[in-house]
Amino acid sequence: MNAVKKLRLPHYLLIAAGLLVLLSLVRVVDGANDVTSSGTVEAMLRLAVPIFLAGLGGLWAERAGVINIGLEGMMILGTWTGAWAGYQWGPWIGVLAGIAGGALGGLLHAVATVSFGVDHIVSGVAINILGLGLTQFLAGLVFNVGHAKELGGGPRQSPPVDPITKISLPVLSGGGGTPDWLGSLEKHHWFLVSDLAGVLRGLTHQMSLLTLVALLLVPVSYFVLWRTPFGLRVRSCGEDPYAAESLGVRVYRMKYAAVLISGGLAGLAGAFLVTVAAPIYQDGQTAGRGFIGLAAMIFGNWRPGGLAAGSLLFGYTDAMNVRDGGQAVHALLLFVAVLLVAVAAWQAWRRSFLAAGLAAVAAVGLLVWFLDSDVVPGELVSFSPHLTTLLVLALASQRLRMPAADGLRYRRGEAR
Repeated sequence: MNAVKKLRLPHYLLIAAGLLVLLSLVRVVDGANDVTSSGTVEAMLRLAVPIFLAGLGGLWAERAGVINIGLEGMMILGTWTGAWAGYQWGPWIGVLAGIAGGALGGLLHAVATVSFGVDHIVSGVAINILGLGLTQFLAGLVFNVGHAKELGGGPRQSPPVDPITKISLPVLSGGGGTPDWLGSLEKHHWFLVSDLAGVLRGLTHQMSLLTLVALLLVPVSYFVLWRTPFGLRVRSCGEDPYAAESLGVRVYRMKYAAVLISGGLAGLAGAFLVTVAAPIYQDGQTAGRGFIGLAAMIFGNWRPGGLAAGSLLFGYTDAMNVRDGGQAVHALLLFVAVLLVAVAAWQAWRRSFLAAGLAAVAAVGLLVWFLDSDVVPGELVSFSPHLTTLLVLALASQRLRMPAADGLRYRRGEAR
């Protein structure tokens, strides 16, 4: 665990480079060019951002000691309010309305848990149910009548929302009618060079401005929570609210602020779905992303950087399903098998022979599966993002440390 704590940015960049080399080898061996294509990277970002924003909302709440499993309901509120405002006044007004809708759900959660001491899980489940039922009712009431219906609205969907502007870098990614150098390199399918070009082009071609805003929230959240007095007060409420109270921190105010920010970020995730991912509100649009966001937050050990990495992992597995289906996922069997061989060697070096043996057996099983098949069944492909969620949580569970007072009831002046 100490070795993990000593990792710095150069170490993470080295790990990322090693994974890219391995992916390139897998692509060459299996011929699955979509494994590192720019289209896959673009899809990964589009699918990962709402998961990341929801998880970031969960991080803010739980750092203040409030468990927020109502993220899914807050996302749903964000999709409806974002679409309702977006089709009438433009996508950026829709984004602001989505944030407000999610923050309203966060306010309800804060009133229930912070002021009235309701169990955090019960309150979160209630908000999920409320968000789903309320938006279904409002969709039929607002989108299925009058001008909204003429524009394409219905009982379970809104009229189309104008998408947010997308940008591409000039020269490198063809922005402004300039040459697309990275695209040209990618088409050659050279080992590593084309893979790196594909990844960079996916990050710089047709990127939504809202995606850029979401990516900037990683350093912003880290700075605010770990480098400002406000962030220190929020985190102290999640670790020991009574000690924070004794030092003059207004614990109730900090918890309310964090949960409101949490709801606003979840609402922003919902607004992203209706202004970038698919510019229209539809019933069931969130598809459990709020819960996957919670899983990404746990995988990231309640820190923004780890949360972003977990979200990209889930987004990547989902992009495999969207882009090339069974062929791309089949190539990942070899990728995971090689990683498990490395895990087995590492565990053996640490003299953890049981873990090493299990990793080796799993690696052999995946390698046999890879060699004995040409494509992964469609049922498993569609389930791969959820399977990844379960596996990552199982593997990461031993190194996690949640805030000490997370989910505990706090009452001002009470003895501990």
